[in-house]
Amino acid sequence: MTNRGRAVLALGLVVYVVAWVFGSRALYPVATGLVLAVVAAVAWIRLSARAPLVRRHGPERDLLEGEDVRVELEVEPASAVPPPTLVAHETLGRLGERRVELERRGRRFTGGYELRQVPRGRYAFESVRLSAEDPFGLARTEIVQAGAQALVVYPRLVALDRLFSEGGAHAQEGRRLLLRRPTGFELHSVREYEQGESLRKVHWRSTAHRGQLMVKELEDAPRDEVVVLLDGNEPRTFDVAVRAAGSILLAHVKRKRRCVLVVNSAAREEQPIGTEAGDWPRALETLAAAEPTARTPAFALLESAGSAVARSLELVVVTSQVDAPLVDRLVQRALSRRGVSVVYVEPARAPQPGLLRLQAAGIAVAVVRPGDDLTAALSARATRAAAGA
Repeated sequence: MTNRGRAVLALGLVVYVVAWVFGSRALYPVATGLVLAVVAAVAWIRLSARAPLVRRHGPERDLLEGEDVRVELEVEPASAVPPPTLVAHETLGRLGERRVELERRGRRFTGGYELRQVPRGRYAFESVRLSAEDPFGLARTEIVQAGAQALVVYPRLVALDRLFSEGGAHAQEGRRLLLRRPTGFELHSVREYEQGESLRKVHWRSTAHRGQLMVKELEDAPRDEVVVLLDGNEPRTFDVAVRAAGSILLAHVKRKRRCVLVVNSAAREEQPIGTEAGDWPRALETLAAAEPTARTPAFALLESAGSAVARSLELVVVTSQVDAPLVDRLVQRALSRRGVSVVYVEPARAPQPGLLRLQAAGIAVAVVRPGDDLTAALSARATRAAAGA
């Protein structure tokens, strides 16, 4: 019962008392009508208060950041007595709450709302809160209905036919990295030599220990050919960094290269992308949900021997912070003839001596600023140094 309902009920009782005290028969119907109106409203709301079935309909295509989104709600009451009116309240994370007055169409209630220029992200729908109220506002109830759904808005990626890291001094002395073998061989065990086997497979240490020929049992150890490291250390430019990392990743995927997306955030996510059909959609969802919450500096990932970053044949680092420790480790990697390139997403126009050191070591560097043409910045053969750009 609402405050208005309580006031009307109290007024009905007062009118009844007045009618009884002064003997006014004309006031009895008025008093009875006021009381019955409140009783009927409460009964109507209570009979219709069973949890209804809520359906949520969004666009059937993939959503890209910056687009408008229309969300439709459909509520089907579960009780035999439908509620007089329904108002839905929905909360979508940082997008805030939306209030929707639902229109009755037969036994169903429908309505919707529009989200303008939705930014990249994964937005979980919280439970739908439905408010049922009689037409006079005498009684009201709220029904909370769970709705485990999410709205995923993907970053806008660009098509790159030629990457900035290809060609010239950065082509691994003229050899395309695409032709490099993405696997290696690791020692699995040793066994006795069999007649006709090559002596190159002999494990001499075990042979000397046992006094008979022992050969190495090798197993193919696949290595990730390309790793794209997305460093979530700068909230101001992180959306640009996500677009850059995703566009480079897409270019390698189209070339049928084994890739891994590593997001340096609080969750530290790794998403391998192989030949499976579902790998790329999962990588897109990882990019959509990525947040700039890095707690570990990027250079620490290069020091972890068991990480995908350390074991990759080619590494692409997308970051907004090129500090001395990161530069040192990238230069060391380049000197060991392992592929490495850097996309520097510039948060401010300030000299970056670290970029000059990277370029001097033969590392391809692309500088991207918010508002730049991403295709031109990541496809250019000649890159810009932050100190002079």
